[in-house]
Parts: sequence; C-alpha cells; structure tokens
Amino acid sequence: MTISIILPAFNEARLLPSTLAAVHAARKAFDYVQWNSEVIVCDNNSTDATSQIAREHGARVVFEGVNMIGRARNAGASVASGDWLVFIDADSQPSIELFAAMIEAILSGRVLAGGATVRMDTDDLRGRIGTAFWNTASRLRRLMAGSFIFVETAAFRKIGGFSGQFYAAEEIDLTHRLRPLARASNRRIVILSKTPLLTSARKLKLYTPREIGRLLLSAALRPKATLTNKEACHLWYDGRR
Repeated sequence: MTISIILPAFNEARLLPSTLAAVHAARKAFDYVQWNSEVIVCDNNSTDATSQIAREHGARVVFEGVNMIGRARNAGASVASGDWLVFIDADSQPSIELFAAMIEAILSGRVLAGGATVRMDTDDLRGRIGTAFWNTASRLRRLMAGSFIFVETAAFRKIGGFSGQFYAAEEIDLTHRLRPLARASNRRIVILSKTPLLTSARKLKLYTPREIGRLLLSAALRPKATLTNKEACHLWYDGRR
C-alpha cells in the first residue's frame, strides 16, 4: 500500500516548515503497517519561497498557475502514485495518532473516504465556537473539512477530483459527489473524531469579524454565486499571511 500526501500551498513559506515537520513525524504511523508514502506540495502560483522550502523538507513539488485550491489539489493528485490520497492544508499539523486512526479506517475495508474534526491553535472564543459548530455539522452530516481528507485514489479519479468551479467549500462538493460511489460499493464516508487535526487560526487574526461575517452571510444566502467567485472568497486568495 502506498499513501500520497498532498498539500496545496499559496505563499506558505512561513508555516510550511512546521506543517511538513508534523507530516513527516506522523508518517511514522505507516511504518507499523509497512506502507509506503510520499509527500507532494503543489505550489499554487506563490511569490515567496514556498517551492524551495518544500524541496528542502523532502517534498516533491508540482506547480499550478491558476489560483484555486481545488485545482492545486488536483495538480498534486495528478502525479500521485498512491492507492490512497491524503489532502492536508499547509497551515495544519496532523498527528501520528490521526494517521493511525486513518490507517485503521482504511484497513477496515468499509471506508471510501474520510475527514477529521479540527481544533484551532488558539483559545479565542470565536475560534472555539466556530470549530464546535463545524465539528458538530461535520460529524452529523459526514462532511469532510478540506484541511484533512483521505480518499481512495480510484474513487477520486472516477469522479474527476475536485470541482474546477469552487474557490471555497470544494470539499463539501467533493463529499456530495463521493456519496453515490460509497453507497454503490457498500462503503461509507467517515469523520475521525477522537484525534482532531490541529489547524491555524490565522484568519481570525488577519481578517476582521465584519469581513468574515460578510463572507459567511453571502455564502448562506447565495452559496453557489459566492463560492464560485474568487473575489468573494478573498480570505483564501488575497495573499494575507
């Protein structure tokens, strides 16, 4: 078994070293089951040292010139050799315990794809409320957070990977499109909840409550129009780091 770990990265020179260090430490979980693994970073048109840092930390680097998270993930997946793909955001740090839980889910033979609950690296009240809300919705509706997704490669390629329409919430779209395959193969999508993924709360520091609130309201009232508009999804694309 081979696992391909894919990180989309746009101007992530500051956080990428710690993320890749965490990924390499978590990969030790594969040693216990004698699985191979590879790490692929997709430089999503960065203007900083993202590519150089990724190479220095042992990752294979591919390039995607169109600024879109889904396209960056697809570019990484296009060169992946793994039987399973694991997508991790460049500002998130998986643990060896999370990888071990993922291995257990894969070995069960009953899982087609999965995600994990998250916890932010802050005690900020907004962060705690936001993650509690998301984790509840994620577990109840089996929705995968883009910061950590694992999926059987054959299934991912069968549905054409991430949509090229969405600038945000592309993981929700992926979840919905994987569900028919899961039902047809008598498997399921799972959310790992005992081993949360540590992720950055930097957006809470970089953007005002008004900016975040405006995006959430727009996405709630006009989801497709908002999530397919790069300017509306500027929290991911304006380069603030």
